[in-house]
Amino acid sequence: MKKPTIASDADLKARIRTSGLKATNPRILVLRSLLAQETPASHADLCEVLGRAGLDRATIYRNLKDLAGAGLVTRIDLGDHIWRFEAMREGHPGHGICPHFVCRACGKVSRLPNVRVRIVRKGRAPKSLGTKDISIQITALCDDCT
Repeated sequence: MKKPTIASDADLKARIRTSGLKATNPRILVLRSLLAQETPASHADLCEVLGRAGLDRATIYRNLKDLAGAGLVTRIDLGDHIWRFEAMREGHPGHGICPHFVCRACGKVSRLPNVRVRIVRKGRAPKSLGTKDISIQITALCDDCT
């Protein structure tokens, strides 16, 4: 998987402002950190990285919630009761629609950006399946564990 490219400070500020939020330094740091991740990151993961930049746990969490509310970040629970966050990237099809792969043995989580899943709602299936606000998780063994 190729390393994600990180936007400039001006780009990040513009994205944040366009979403209706103030472009504060903590928001820029949180968004930059998420864009640098290849996999969804938990609050604890971000605290480990951003704590070195002087951000406390509450500030990181508050900004994650703000960025998610503004549509710049998605929040997913992969069944282990740990919220993970990832930045919306160009070409990302929508909230939660990019499937995630979870290794059944080691628990490694990765995005499957080149996998497309089409949901066709038929019969009595919930109407919410017709929206982009869904999450898809594929669980199996990763290459390292097979």
